[in-house]
Amino acid sequence: MKKYVVVLAAGKGTRMKSKLYKVLHKVCGKTMVEHVVDAASGVNPEEIITVVGTGAEDVEKVLAGKSKFAFQEKQLGTGHAVLTAKDLLANKEGATLVVTGDTPLFTTATFENLFAYHNEKGNAATVLTAEAPNPFGYGRIIRDDQGNVLRIVEQKDGKPEELKVKEINTGVFCFDNQKLFEALAHVGNDNAQGEYYLTDVLEILRNEGQRVGAYKMPDFSESLGVNDRIALAQATKIMQKRINEAHMRDGVSFIDPDTAYIDSDVKIGNDTVIEGNVVIKGHTEIGSDCYITNGSRIIDSKIGNNVTITSSTIEESEMADNSDIGPNSHLRPKAMIGKGSHIGNFVEIKKAEIGENTKVGHLTYVGDATLGKDINIGCGTIFSNYDGVKKFHTNVGDHAFIGAGATLIAPINVADHAFIAADSTITKDVGKFDMAIARGRQTNKPDYWHKLPLSKDKEWQ
Repeated sequence: MKKYVVVLAAGKGTRMKSKLYKVLHKVCGKTMVEHVVDAASGVNPEEIITVVGTGAEDVEKVLAGKSKFAFQEKQLGTGHAVLTAKDLLANKEGATLVVTGDTPLFTTATFENLFAYHNEKGNAATVLTAEAPNPFGYGRIIRDDQGNVLRIVEQKDGKPEELKVKEINTGVFCFDNQKLFEALAHVGNDNAQGEYYLTDVLEILRNEGQRVGAYKMPDFSESLGVNDRIALAQATKIMQKRINEAHMRDGVSFIDPDTAYIDSDVKIGNDTVIEGNVVIKGHTEIGSDCYITNGSRIIDSKIGNNVTITSSTIEESEMADNSDIGPNSHLRPKAMIGKGSHIGNFVEIKKAEIGENTKVGHLTYVGDATLGKDINIGCGTIFSNYDGVKKFHTNVGDHAFIGAGATLIAPINVADHAFIAADSTITKDVGKFDMAIARGRQTNKPDYWHKLPLSKDKEWQ
């Protein structure tokens, strides 16, 4: 059986009260429509068609290479939206899944099960349903004694006995593709909204003697549709729990999984421990045996094995095996921390390579620099890389020693085994084995205290 997918993503989502198209709001680092398309891609369909509307060019950019597109100029209902894909799909044999782009929690497994059930039963149409703990507001699935779907009853139209039914319509359908488009040609818009409803296809097929069934999925939470910011937060919470549980099954320990926020594309090695209030986003990769403490934030970075990150922020950077950072330090983009290196507290590093076993202890800024191995950087050191117009680079060789409070004004080169005395301002290259001292000589002024007005105050005598 060939499979096709139609994703409905033309609605702007006015209840989101946002300049951003509804389906482009993110859940755990990925837009809602990407979650839907990625889950659907897992069933290996022949084609995925995403229906977009006016001004939805950003949707096409997000899904470039993942989907073809159909255009719905006016929002005239779900049936009309599917009909816009007619030229791409109408004459093809197989089964078509129709799903909305604002349902980010559906899984590939659920879509696979729906296709399998649809094919096994030989249905013309199959509705994906779920048992809702509180079905108020949902369309109810009314079946006959053989389990066939007789109709979908909306909340406002249901009789008391029908409204007791807890099986609800999730808004996802699987159709025989050719029968779907044949039926869509007969769907009318004689209703209060003046729209063409996809659900009318079910009645048309049933009246033709076609079999219409329903597949009930076990997890109601997958069916959550996002129409406002409240539902967006609910979807994020569910996805967050799903992601963290998957990592725990793969050998990652969470001290407080309810407060650890991990994006969907993050990879984490086994025996890594993550404390509460940690945020890991983007395409971050974290190795095994790491320890990440409370308050850390890691974005689009690569972390090696046996790395300790203590309450620090890391952005678009790399930390090699056995290195550590923090507390309260910041790796800005393009920071490369070598094996065994130590980045202490209140250190900021930007676009700089820190060599193996080098120590940058505390209260230091390193920008636009290449540091060799086994270097000691003293407290309060500044790599002065900007003259107000351009950025310049500093190189420091292996086994160099940079004293506390030093300022290195780029561009300069400090050779291997060189020394820079504490509190020096270095503006010239330093040779191998040399020591650079650049500070004024100390002068003591005898008896200076008694020249001050406050020396006459008895309190100070």
